[in-house]
Amino acid sequence: MSAPSSSSSKYSFVVASNRLPVDRVVDEDGNEGWRHSPGGLVTALEPVMRANDGAWVGWVGQPDVAVEPFDNEGIHIVPVPLSASDVEDYYEGFSNDTLWPLYHDVIEHPSYHRDWWIAYKSVNKRFAEQIAEITEQDGIVWVQDYQLQLVPALLRELRPDLTIGFFNHIPFPPVGIYAQLPWRAQILDGLLGADVIGFQRHDDASDFLRAVRHIKGYTTKGTTIDVPVDDPDAPRSRKGITVRHVEARHFPISIDAESFEDIARRPEVQERAREIRQGLGNPKTVLLGVDRLDYTKGIRHRIKAFGELVEDGRIRVEDATLVQVASPSRERVDTYKTLRDEIELSVGRINGDLGTIGHQPISYLHHGYPREEMVALYLAADIMLVTALRDGMNLVAKEYVATRFDNDGVLILSEFAGAADELKQAVIINPHDIGALKDSIERAIEMPRRERSTRMRALRKRVRDNDVARWSRSFLEALDRHAPSTARIDPSGAEPAHREAQTDNMSIFDQDAQTARAAEDTREDRDA
Repeated sequence: MSAPSSSSSKYSFVVASNRLPVDRVVDEDGNEGWRHSPGGLVTALEPVMRANDGAWVGWVGQPDVAVEPFDNEGIHIVPVPLSASDVEDYYEGFSNDTLWPLYHDVIEHPSYHRDWWIAYKSVNKRFAEQIAEITEQDGIVWVQDYQLQLVPALLRELRPDLTIGFFNHIPFPPVGIYAQLPWRAQILDGLLGADVIGFQRHDDASDFLRAVRHIKGYTTKGTTIDVPVDDPDAPRSRKGITVRHVEARHFPISIDAESFEDIARRPEVQERAREIRQGLGNPKTVLLGVDRLDYTKGIRHRIKAFGELVEDGRIRVEDATLVQVASPSRERVDTYKTLRDEIELSVGRINGDLGTIGHQPISYLHHGYPREEMVALYLAADIMLVTALRDGMNLVAKEYVATRFDNDGVLILSEFAGAADELKQAVIINPHDIGALKDSIERAIEMPRRERSTRMRALRKRVRDNDVARWSRSFLEALDRHAPSTARIDPSGAEPAHREAQTDNMSIFDQDAQTARAAEDTREDRDA
């Protein structure tokens, strides 16, 4: 399952993320090992790492556990240990109770605690030191996501020979919101240590560039930032200052569309889709929502809109059912506990007031599912509801489209999800406008087959043409342009691999849920 790897090994290509792409497992005999974990990022980068003898740096998901480097399915794994207090302050605290709400337009109010910031700096420093130790001279490093925003600058200070990329998987807020952060300048300094900074949307990149101009006073031209440096050999700006050029632009992430379609074409998955509809009472229309239980996803809004449609008599309860899958997330955080209570209270009220003995308006499921079951749900659903209030991308929208090889189904998609920039043939909605959302749901139910097919064909072409391999390849090619000739990376390996092995894993949204549950288990251990 895994083999030891030398702690003194050096690698030409290193990826760093908060979580490693493996989960600790225990077999029936009590033997511990490591299992490849699911996720679009893993799918995209596995072949590149194999082609370039790369290593992955991250946390194993359990606190106070020291694990030596090891190899897993051809990838070199380099763990960074976190204590229980690190997880509470750096991960649950600063990352998820400060940065997460701030970067999602303050849908919920962020908390600002100096102790959390100290922990965030400490963990980022630990990651940077580990990366610096294992990366070859003139190597290439790709840092992932908001938990590690200080790593690029810390790493550049330790290893100025490296070429460094950073990708932000969540939104970047407008400068008026970002400026609330007490450590706003330090975060920008951390990110500007990278050579290439990637975002999901053009607007996110633009907001970042505006923050750099407004807060740091640096000059930007197009997607290029002039970062002042004390290096007489560096190029000079128009003001005569020696600068380092940093590129900041959008690289919209995607999915391995082919693997989802492969699963959808399996006879047993199609049969399961029919069973799901039968279990719901064979309604004329099945609507589906699939999300982590998070306040950014707009779950309350879609439930309210659907409930009002039934209550108004515009939808008969016998004719339509909403299936809402809400994967558990950060369950010990008060905001998330309150959200769950509110959603389940709403579902109970709607079902109690409007349901009949044979038909419930809403089928609510608070747990994750294997990928095959999710694909069966996608096939069973006539309408997919993505009503995010703010979302970096929302890969569920793309997963639904990828599975619909029958060219049927309607995607209702929030304009505040990054996917809306690409999936323009969806029914685009503002989830805050409940009246318009109700109209869009009714329109989707009544949409003629020909229009559904025309829209879905265009959506499927977009998702197939812009898959996760193209995303990783485009970012790595941009990063490669900043690398010295001695540090070229081969991005041609960016093709999804081992699809058969991956299909037994969970759907993409479940990986975040697993990470959140691991952190929540940590807090439970401490409170016990």
